[in-house]
Amino acid sequence: MLAALFPFLSLVLERSMFVVCGEALMDVFSTGATPTGVGMDARIGGSPFNVAVGLARLAQPACFFGGVSSGFLGERLVAAMRAENVDTRALHISSAPTTLGLVGLDAAGVPSYAFYGHQAADREVPVEALARVPADAKVIHVGSFNTVVEPVAGTLRTLVEREHGRCLISYDPNIRLNVEPDVARWRDQLQWMLPRTHLLKVSDEDLSLLYPGVDPEALAKQWLAAGVRLVVVTRGAKGAIGWTAGTRAEAKPVAVTVIDTVGAGDTFQAALLTWLAERHALSGAALLALDAAQLGNALDFAAKAAAITCSRRGADMPRRNELP
Repeated sequence: MLAALFPFLSLVLERSMFVVCGEALMDVFSTGATPTGVGMDARIGGSPFNVAVGLARLAQPACFFGGVSSGFLGERLVAAMRAENVDTRALHISSAPTTLGLVGLDAAGVPSYAFYGHQAADREVPVEALARVPADAKVIHVGSFNTVVEPVAGTLRTLVEREHGRCLISYDPNIRLNVEPDVARWRDQLQWMLPRTHLLKVSDEDLSLLYPGVDPEALAKQWLAAGVRLVVVTRGAKGAIGWTAGTRAEAKPVAVTVIDTVGAGDTFQAALLTWLAERHALSGAALLALDAAQLGNALDFAAKAAAITCSRRGADMPRRNELP
């Protein structure tokens, strides 16, 4: 009745709650030599953390589920989430330390990482912590190395198994072999996720690690046959390609002066989910119903968002008013 009287209220009531699951950590950049050692600049980060912030900046209701330290670095991560309007009710706080990712940038601004996170807070998330996940979640996004390191990987599998029949499941493997060097472990996780995933986004870099030399379109067809509704492969400056069972589309390349590519893939993910949310297309059936023009528009929107992040230092993701 209220929604009928106040149409704007209907839009609010229908907004999908995103629950983003995985690691929140500190990316540590070198600032150069000092008289006594090396200067360091620690910045909030982690692929799932970035996705949650990216969604919130794009005016989507995002909640973060993951482990965070009670130490000062963890407190900084929580403060950052709250400042970005990311819902923190599902955080699992522990006395374990915060993972540190040492970041190096090559001449093109492409990052490489070395992670220090054994027994860190983001990994020490028990199954019991799932009681904190909001019951009104409509979309669950999982990804990155928390899906392959225990005990948190088992906790996330339990969540996906429990919810994939009710929620849309979004998955980005985001391979980090310097955290888990066994490629077979990543492949096994991907295979387990396929029949439980509605939207799979994977980078061409990830594909070269998982299945070197295999045609991405052939892989996409296999994954769609396994149950995925939408497969997207991002290709950096070359844009992105998306497939459903019935259509295929590409994102147009976006010209941009690249500062670095930190957070670009996470921005793409958040923007793609936002485009779908704004069109009430966050269901398996809605993904299958996308035509080529709609899918192309979705990929273009996500690519434009990622390009904005590439034009800035670090994972500084765009806000909704910066995009069409």
